[in-house]
Amino acid sequence: MKVGVVLNPIAGGGRLKRHWPEVAASLKRHFGDVELRETQAEGDAERLAIDLAVSGFDLVIAAGGDGTASEVADGLLQAARETGRTTELGLLPCGTGIDFARGLGLPKEVDATLKRLAEAEGRKVDAGRVCYVDDHGALASRHFINIASLGLSGATDRAVNADKRKGRVSAKALFFWRTVVEFIRYRFQDVRITIDDGTPVEARMALVAVANGKFFGGGMMIAPDAELTDGQFDIVILRAAGKLKLIWDIRLLYGGRHRNHPAITILRGRKVVVEPLGDLEKNGAMVDIDGESPGRIPATFDILPGALTLRY
Repeated sequence: MKVGVVLNPIAGGGRLKRHWPEVAASLKRHFGDVELRETQAEGDAERLAIDLAVSGFDLVIAAGGDGTASEVADGLLQAARETGRTTELGLLPCGTGIDFARGLGLPKEVDATLKRLAEAEGRKVDAGRVCYVDDHGALASRHFINIASLGLSGATDRAVNADKRKGRVSAKALFFWRTVVEFIRYRFQDVRITIDDGTPVEARMALVAVANGKFFGGGMMIAPDAELTDGQFDIVILRAAGKLKLIWDIRLLYGGRHRNHPAITILRGRKVVVEPLGDLEKNGAMVDIDGESPGRIPATFDILPGALTLRY
C-alpha cells in the first residue's frame, strides 16, 4: 500500500509538527514508508491530495484539523472524478476544530489512531457538494465531509480563525466564547430554504446547518441523528428568538438536547437551496464549510451518496 500524509504544520498550535519524530516512528511502525507533504497556505491540502491520488497512492492521511481533512477530501473526490480511481482517506486529527473525527470516535492518542487506521478497512461514506458566492462575488463550489452551514456559524468561524488565542486554548472554550460574542453582534437574516422538491420554507434565522456528520463548532452536536451512510442531509434551522434565551440554550447543543426546542426545526433531504430574501446585502448570510468561511449565499447543497472511501 502506498500511503501519503498531508500535514498542516500549524494545526493545533503546531503540536504534530513539534512531535513529528514520534509521529513518524508510529507511521512507520503501522504503515511502513510513507510520503510526507506539508501545507504552507490555504488550499495546499487540496492540491497535495490531488497530486498524491493521481500518483497512485492508496491512502492519504490528513494530519490536522477539520479544515485540513475537508481540503484533502475535496482533493481526493476531484481526483476520483478525473481518474475513476479510488484513494482512501484517513484522519490524524489535531487542530482547533476536530469535529468530524469526534463524530467518528477516533482515539485521542496518535499511535492508537494510526493503529486503528492501519487495521481498518475503507468504508463508503457520503460527502456533500456546495455551490456558493465567494468573497469576490464569483460563483464557487467545493466538497465537504462534515457540515456546511450559514448565518451565525460563518461569522463565528471567521472570528475563531482570526483569534490570536487559536491553538493556545481549548477548541470548545474558544468556539463557545466566539459564538456568544458573535451572536450578540449578529443580526438575524431572512432566507428561503427549499429542500428537494418541497414547498420553500421562509425563515428569519440565526443558523441553518446542512449536516452529513453530527458535530461542529468545537463539540456542538448540532445534528444528533445524522449518519454518514444514509444518503441524506439533516437540515437544522435555528430561527430568530430572544437572544438572551438562545445564548443560554446554546449549552443544549453540546449534548444534542435541542430536538424539541421551540426555535429549532430539523428536516431531512438530499438537496438544499438557501437564498436571501429581500435585500441581498443585508440577508446574504456567510457560509461555513467544515470550519472555514469562504463566501455567502445563495448556496446549493447536494448530497453525494457513498462518494468517499474513509478509513476509521
